[in-house]
Amino acid sequence: MFSILKFIITSLLLGIGLAMDAFSVSVANGLNEPFMRKRKMLTISVVFAFFQFIMPLIGWFCVSTIVNYFKVFQPFIPYIALGLLAFIGGKMIIDGINCSGEDDCTAVGIAGLLVQGVATSIDALSVGFTIADYNFAEALLACLIIGAVTFIICLAGVVIGKKVGNTFSSKASVLGGIILVLIGIEIFVTGVF
Repeated sequence: MFSILKFIITSLLLGIGLAMDAFSVSVANGLNEPFMRKRKMLTISVVFAFFQFIMPLIGWFCVSTIVNYFKVFQPFIPYIALGLLAFIGGKMIIDGINCSGEDDCTAVGIAGLLVQGVATSIDALSVGFTIADYNFAEALLACLIIGAVTFIICLAGVVIGKKVGNTFSSKASVLGGIILVLIGIEIFVTGVF
């Protein structure tokens, strides 16, 4: 009983820790698009949850099979995350400055959302190392818990961003873009130094 409880608590804490970057980007997306529909809010949350679910599972698989190849890739993770988030954030800043007042002139499309999902979850690959001693069923369950926690946290982030975005109107995109760039810098600095 204690080991099951410990497993669940550990998985929940991993989920919360991994979801923080995705939460911040969700807030930025809400800021960027204050009149976002519920369907898109759910889509954003599902995309982030999916990537936070799949990346640790891929990491676990890599540790179990091709660990040496993954170790070669690991030093590049902060650079990739910085590049992706700086690109998306920079685009949001430019679009926010150039926006002439239409509600959706700075809306993030599905391609941008997928890039955000990868950028915020790429560091979750390394969680595969922390769950390396799990069997497949345990790794899958841990990753499902991480994904569920991420979904809830990201949905809350989009709602918060929308509420604040309604206050700041169309220029909230600039703030959202700045947040994305800062998240990219934070991932880079903590990953490199």
